[in-house]
Amino acid sequence: MLSEAQVAEFRRIGFLKGGRVMDDAQADALRERLGDVIEGRTDAKPEANRNMKGSDEQVVIQVVNIWEADDLFREHLYNPTICAMVAQLIGTDTLRVWHDQIQYKPPKIGGATDWHQDHPYWPILQPADLVSAWVALDDATEENGCMRMVPRSHRWGPHKGGTIGTNPDFSPAPDLSLIPPGETVEIVPCVVKKGEVMFHHCLTWHGSPPNRSDRARPAIAVHYMPGYTRYVPSGRHLVEHRVEVQPGEILKGQYFPTVWENGQPAPH
Repeated sequence: MLSEAQVAEFRRIGFLKGGRVMDDAQADALRERLGDVIEGRTDAKPEANRNMKGSDEQVVIQVVNIWEADDLFREHLYNPTICAMVAQLIGTDTLRVWHDQIQYKPPKIGGATDWHQDHPYWPILQPADLVSAWVALDDATEENGCMRMVPRSHRWGPHKGGTIGTNPDFSPAPDLSLIPPGETVEIVPCVVKKGEVMFHHCLTWHGSPPNRSDRARPAIAVHYMPGYTRYVPSGRHLVEHRVEVQPGEILKGQYFPTVWENGQPAPH
């Protein structure tokens, strides 16, 4: 469980390192399964498995809903330590999975993930109370492209559809007129060791620079939503075809599994 001070820190700055949530063997097993999915060696397939950058020189392999392709990743959704902490951070007794996501950066040619906010890219659900749990499957360092966050940015509202803008030196390039008076844009590198978790709010500005190191940057992010999240479509999304409820209803169903219920791990 997180302390009151940790929860307060998250709500103040929009991100938090949560500590170790799996041992090396568990991380290694997930990393091996990740390789199987990316290479197409599993019978079942994820929702997406693609190079976001579209270039052999700049590669970021995005896998969406890897849990559909691999039982070990499905089990990870229910990690009771992670779910308990996310429920604390949101302040809810029920959690469901919106979707999971891999952004795998290979050595040397790993591309950048430009500065953005998550929720504006998810235009079918409200309110913007989701929290992502990002677990490193190997050390994420400044050299291999760990995430960068901007403190307090989750309080500044949606920024131009979620795209912040990215300068050539990988600093954010926002519309300064949209930043509240008295605020400053600070960049915090988020080094995360193998098996540790990093949490961030769905409106926190974040991005990650290219990986030019000799080490890959594998990780698994699960985007958790509180039980009161509703299907409110104002745009389109990759997983929308999995939605089985009507507009305005609570977003739930077999593709949005309940992982925490009434303050306890949900059966699965």
